[in-house]
Amino acid sequence: MQPSFSIGGQTIPAGSRKTIHLPLPFFYTHSPTTMPVHVVRGKQAGPCLLVTSALHGDEINGIEIIRRLHGNKSINRLKGTLILIPVVNVFGFVAQSRYLPDRRDLNRSFPGSPKGSMAARLANLVLTEILPLCTHVIDLHTGAVARENLPQIRAKLNGDPAMKALAKAFRAPVILDAALREGTFRAAAHGRGIPTLVYEAGEALRFDEVSIRAGVAGILNVMVHLDMVRRAIRHKEHTPLIAKSTQWIRAPQSGVARSLVALGARVSAGDVLAYISDPFGEHEAAATSTAAGIVIGRSKVPLVHEGEAIFHIAKFEQPSEAAVSIETFQDAFDPETDTVESTEPPLI
Repeated sequence: MQPSFSIGGQTIPAGSRKTIHLPLPFFYTHSPTTMPVHVVRGKQAGPCLLVTSALHGDEINGIEIIRRLHGNKSINRLKGTLILIPVVNVFGFVAQSRYLPDRRDLNRSFPGSPKGSMAARLANLVLTEILPLCTHVIDLHTGAVARENLPQIRAKLNGDPAMKALAKAFRAPVILDAALREGTFRAAAHGRGIPTLVYEAGEALRFDEVSIRAGVAGILNVMVHLDMVRRAIRHKEHTPLIAKSTQWIRAPQSGVARSLVALGARVSAGDVLAYISDPFGEHEAAATSTAAGIVIGRSKVPLVHEGEAIFHIAKFEQPSEAAVSIETFQDAFDPETDTVESTEPPLI
């Protein structure tokens, strides 16, 4: 049996579930609000995995991932502890905004302070109340407004075999060996010796069924890897590949962009990715790829300014192998081709 522990002054015994509402600053209407934290504790000892979403309040794919994970039967016979926080940035979520009301970015405000800005206080709450209990973290994100990301894992691998194995266990099609950025939740967790994965998929303020299904399966895959649950349902096999590096392709001029490549497409150096022109097409320029690789992110707004980042390319040792892996991944989680039955109706 694992010992009980407490969050927000409330004890959660082994073999139990509990939702705790951590008090947050009032709205300016003087209405109270809280951060909901759901805790699932197994009877047997094991790791403590924290899954967070909506550090940026408009990144909502993770909220649906956590809802589905919370209802998944696999966690009923859990070893260790699972902590789920579907909405960290409650204020941004209510306002459908990436930021807090004071325009600060919560994911640039860690470790925070109990007497600092609104963002600093919220960051400090997570780091003092939740993080000391955890052995591993998965932080769920999406692209920004009108920017979509191919499902991908970002982690600081740094030649660490255990971290590499954890990243591969999620089974996202692309893994980025991403350096830590000061002020992020991931950097704060790593600074405390807690292995952390960031799952990026989809775009802000939109649900994406493939990204959601892959996110739920990925978290369960990590829990299998950590011996927290039994073997998860297996989808079509694909090989997670680590990108050597990434590169942004920027608009060569301002205008209206006509995109020619989809997310997940394989491109070669010199390929035309989009044409950008004035509304009459009299002044036209081609946005060409300067790298061979896979499109893992792109802008969805056709109106662009010169120098604006419009395509994100991941570079691999074998781009053709990466393209096959991504195609298999998409088939595995697309509701039209997925061979695994789901209790959840696909979101359209």
